[in-house]
Amino acid sequence: MKKRVTTVIMAAGEGVRMKSKLPKMLHSVCGRPIIDYVVDAALDICDDAPILVVGHGAEAIKEHLGDKVRYTYQEEQLGTGHAVMMAQKYLEGMDGYVVVLAGDTPLITGKLLGDMVNHAVEHDYSCVALSAIVENPTGYGRIIRDVNGDFSCIVEHKDATSEQRQVKEINASMYCFKVQNLLESLKKLDNNNAQHEYYLTDVLKILTSENKRVGIYCADDASYIMGINTRVQLSQADKLMRLRINNCHMDNGVTIIDPENTYIGPNVHIGQDTIIYPGNVIEGDTYIGEECILYPNSRLLNARVDDKVIIQNSVVLNSQIGEETTIGPFAYIRPGSIIGGHVRIGDFVEVKNAAIGDGTKVSHLTYVGDANVGNGVNVGCGVVFVNYDGKEKHRTVVEDNAFIGCNTNLVAPVKVEQNSYIAAGSTITKTVPKGALAIARARQENKEGWVEGRNNR
Repeated sequence: MKKRVTTVIMAAGEGVRMKSKLPKMLHSVCGRPIIDYVVDAALDICDDAPILVVGHGAEAIKEHLGDKVRYTYQEEQLGTGHAVMMAQKYLEGMDGYVVVLAGDTPLITGKLLGDMVNHAVEHDYSCVALSAIVENPTGYGRIIRDVNGDFSCIVEHKDATSEQRQVKEINASMYCFKVQNLLESLKKLDNNNAQHEYYLTDVLKILTSENKRVGIYCADDASYIMGINTRVQLSQADKLMRLRINNCHMDNGVTIIDPENTYIGPNVHIGQDTIIYPGNVIEGDTYIGEECILYPNSRLLNARVDDKVIIQNSVVLNSQIGEETTIGPFAYIRPGSIIGGHVRIGDFVEVKNAAIGDGTKVSHLTYVGDANVGNGVNVGCGVVFVNYDGKEKHRTVVEDNAFIGCNTNLVAPVKVEQNSYIAAGSTITKTVPKGALAIARARQENKEGWVEGRNNR
C-alpha cells in the first residue's frame, strides 16, 4: 500500500569553504544549481512540495526556486537535528514518512530515494539510514552493524575506535523516518555535546533505545551520496554528473567520441545516430535531432537543431537550425535567429535576430542582423546588413532567389525583391525591384600618369 511521503531538505548552511559570495546551493553542476538536482529528486518521491530549510542566502535561494518548495527559516545553525526541528510545523498531524536530505548532494536520484522509502515501508522500519561503501572512509561517520548485520549505531570518525575505523560503510546523512516517530524523538533531543548542537543521528539512538526498528539501505554507488563543501568537490561532482549524462545519451544511441571532454547539460535532448566530437559544450534546453554531426569545439545554448545538421567550431545561442544545414566553421548564430533547411552558413558569418529561408547560402565573412532572408538567396562574401542608424535597429527584407554581390552594404530599412541582383561593392539604400540589377557605386576612373606626377611635385 502506498504511504504518504514528504521531504525535508537542509539548505541553511553558510558554505564557508566554498569561499564565495554566492550561496553554496546555487553553485552549478553541469549548468544547473546544486539545489535543483536535490529538489527534483525529492519531487520524484513527494506527495507535496518539499520543505526547504533555509538560512544563509535565503533570499537568493527563494528567488531562484520560487514556489516549487515550502520554506522554513533556520536563523541559527545549531546542528542537523535543529534544522529538522524548523520543519515541524509542516509535519505536525501528518501520517506516513518523511525523507530528510542534504541540500548539497546533487548526484542523488529520485530512484535511490524511492528504493530507500520502499525498504522502510516493506520492513516497517521507524527509520532507514542511507549508506554507501567507500574505499577511503576517513572523515565520515561509520555505520556499525550488529552480529546479525542489522543497524547498531553511527559512530563519527573522531569518536571511532581503530577497529571501527576499518569499517568502509559510511553514513550518507539521508534518512527516511516515520513522521510521528521522528516528531516524538525530536522532543527528546538535547545538545549536551562539545559543539552544543542538536544532531539528527541522536534520533536514531533514541529510536533504538525505545526498541523501535532502524534499518539501513546501502546505495550500490557511493557517488550518489557525494556532498559538496569545496570547489574541488564541486569539480568532482561536475565530472561525475557529466559522465552520467553522457552515458545516458550513449545508451540512447548517440555517439560521443570522448565523453570526458564533452559537456552536455541535464536538459539536453539528442537524437539517435548523432555524433558528438570532443570539446563541444551543449547547454540549456537544447534539442538536437538525429544523424547530426557536431565537430569539435562548438557551443550550443537553448538551440533547436533539426536532423542531419553539421556544425563545425561555431556558437549557436537561442536559435533554430533546419534540417541538413551546415554551420561554420567559426560561425556565430546569435539569439532570435531561425535558419531554414539545406542552408549554408559558412566561416566567420554572424547571424543575429534573423530568419533565413531554405536553400540560402551565406558562405563567409558576412553579418546578417535583423533581417528576413528568403529561400534560395546567395549572399556573397563581406556583405553587411546595416541595421543600426545610431538610435534604432531596422530590418532588411531580401526575397527569394536574390543574389547579393560581395562587399555589399544593405542599409536598413530596405527591401531587395525576388530574383534581383546587386552588383559587388554596392551600398543599397532603397528598394531593389523584382528582377532588377542594382549598381550603387561610383564609376571607375583611371588617371594615367598620376603617380609619376605626384612624385615630381
